[in-house]
Amino acid sequence: MVIGAAVLLFIASFLNTYDGIDMNSWDNLGDGLGLYLGGVIGAGLIVANRTLPQPRKVAGLDLGTVGTAFTVLVFWIFFWTLVDVPDSVDAASGLILGFIAALVLAGGAVATELVPALKAPLISNAPRPVGPPPFGGQPQGGYGYPGAPQPAFGGGQPQPGPQPGQPFAGQQQPAASDFSPFWFAVPVARPLFPEDGSPTPIAELAPGTWYLAVEQRGAQLVAQTQDGRRGVLQDTSGIQRG
Repeated sequence: MVIGAAVLLFIASFLNTYDGIDMNSWDNLGDGLGLYLGGVIGAGLIVANRTLPQPRKVAGLDLGTVGTAFTVLVFWIFFWTLVDVPDSVDAASGLILGFIAALVLAGGAVATELVPALKAPLISNAPRPVGPPPFGGQPQGGYGYPGAPQPAFGGGQPQPGPQPGQPFAGQQQPAASDFSPFWFAVPVARPLFPEDGSPTPIAELAPGTWYLAVEQRGAQLVAQTQDGRRGVLQDTSGIQRG
């Protein structure tokens, strides 16, 4: 939606701004470069941030946040420009289409920041989930599958985990000092919350994907996603241990 709105905004920049006047935004660089292209740049920052496995920051500012600010500002300017059209002229297709594109662009950008399901990277470097092996076959090891070697934590050696398919809820909770990292899968989509206790999820764990539990806090688990993000899984009921 963000990409489509940016393309529409770019097209609108070449259309007439006002009826009866043969002039588009590029006849006034303040509009062409500052308004129309500003929205396209904001969309580009959002998409670039989403295609990277980890969010990038410039001067301490997240690229996605900067891009969202760009799109909201562009929409704000378009709104008041459309409201304040001079009495002697009417808004033409360039201004009307630009306003619609800016509205869709800002809405998509804000939704990306607020909806957890839209925060996942567009391109994931993690391997595709490994499905169940054929009858009599052995699964191939790899990141995201419990058959893979367990990474060492705290300088220790990898610890062998329990057999695949064992439910977490049915096992005795180990003490914190006895905890060993293990792979697990969730039965339904569940949010992963920040470790600092913030209420806004940082990711959503999806069924059919193996995640690594790196720490246990009571009935909750600190999990690591395949793109390296860590958070707290508050609802551990029904999960399957690898």
